[in-house]
Amino acid sequence: MQPEDAKKLSPNDLESRKVRAELQKLVGDKVYDHWFHDKTSFRFEADHLTIGVSSPFILNWMQKSLRKELTSAARAVQGASASVKFAIDSELTQKSIDQNNSTASNNSPVKKKSSNRSGKLANNQSPVAENKKSFANGSLRRRFLDFSEFISGSGNEMALHASRQVCKEPGIKYSPLYLYAGVGLGKTHLLEGIYRKIRQEHPSLRVMLITAEVFTNYFTQALREHSLPSFRQRFRKVDVLLVDDIDFLDSKKIIQEEFLHTFKQLQDEGKQIVVASDRHPKMLMKISDELKSRLFSGLVCRIESPDLETRLKIVDFFVSKMSFSISNEAKAFVAKRFKNNIREIQGAINCLETFANMTGKTITVSATQKVLTNLERDCIRIVRMTDVEQTVCDFFGVSSEELKSKNRSRSVSQPRMLAMYLVRKHTNTAFNEIGDFFGGRNHSTVISAQRKVESMLEDNQATIKISSQSWSLGEIIESLEARLQVS
Repeated sequence: MQPEDAKKLSPNDLESRKVRAELQKLVGDKVYDHWFHDKTSFRFEADHLTIGVSSPFILNWMQKSLRKELTSAARAVQGASASVKFAIDSELTQKSIDQNNSTASNNSPVKKKSSNRSGKLANNQSPVAENKKSFANGSLRRRFLDFSEFISGSGNEMALHASRQVCKEPGIKYSPLYLYAGVGLGKTHLLEGIYRKIRQEHPSLRVMLITAEVFTNYFTQALREHSLPSFRQRFRKVDVLLVDDIDFLDSKKIIQEEFLHTFKQLQDEGKQIVVASDRHPKMLMKISDELKSRLFSGLVCRIESPDLETRLKIVDFFVSKMSFSISNEAKAFVAKRFKNNIREIQGAINCLETFANMTGKTITVSATQKVLTNLERDCIRIVRMTDVEQTVCDFFGVSSEELKSKNRSRSVSQPRMLAMYLVRKHTNTAFNEIGDFFGGRNHSTVISAQRKVESMLEDNQATIKISSQSWSLGEIIESLEARLQVS
């Protein structure tokens, strides 16, 4: 650095450069280039050095692995009183996201389409124009997943087959198609796959992909602006309507009614409708019976959590898209450990890739256990009695006062019984404390409730009546636990 250049730098920049030079000597060029060059920010405040990084994982790793070197570098420049702290830098986070999006865009199958000399796609539509049109039609995001990236297995093959059939003959088979599953199991992926495939195979059709929340926002805006006719024209003149998170309409009676009219008109005209939710239509407790009956009138498909064989395929798929070395035993460990949804698997692989790039070593089982155990320790879900109470009340449509009352009618006693069972299972609270919480009951009442639920679960035929429908106890508990976000 020339003297005249130094004059142009602020005191903070000068100090930062000195610390970076000292740090490079301590950790070596390879580690410095990989983790610090253009990937961190240094900011001095008095004798404190704040290192900005792009993600919590990198922050945790630097705290554990590089704090000593960073502190030594800071003290070499600022003196023995210098200290180091870490923070998430939003600019670096955005830069990392932009780089990842750019990589995903470059790897996208859209890039493989043939082009003409003008540089446009084969259908004479530029990628930018295609993206703008997608957003104009209410789509979810810029880059749509397709069926080739959907890993099929025993728990989702029916939903995948139905989705492919919809693309072949929109409006003829399975309209409406209702897909339901827990978080991160592929509902949105299938919706995007349908959207993309229909636009490829039937370019003349008008296709709209939205969430129920977006539909709600458009409707409320139309009410404010007195533009309901144009709103209805927009939604009722499409050939294919794909709606994600339909459960968002729970308790929104006016919006449900508007959506129902849109649904009825499209269905009567033979248009294709595909809806996704986190639960079976019967479990949409606060949606009108008429709308629920319409959702039942086509094909209802459940997407289950992937089995071990499918999870192994998913791990292989994510690893194949990355540039790091991992043993088969480590991949098997990830597949066995993360059972709930695909996003957990993807997040685990991302962490392992970061660790592999950081160390330059092959990821083994022991390294996998170390990295993922440290990460999971900070993400433990603590379930409280009040969480269970609120979840059960919302699900069954009863109040907290009713749950704790002396009311022994089935509409109250059964939810109370399930609440006691779930509290005991997921909090391990003492029986007498649970009894006190649910209306001052004694411990034997709670023990009886737990044993009764366990006995009913052993009997696969056991059901509980909700409204006018009878439901498997296992399905109800599964739905409640999904809402509690516990496995």
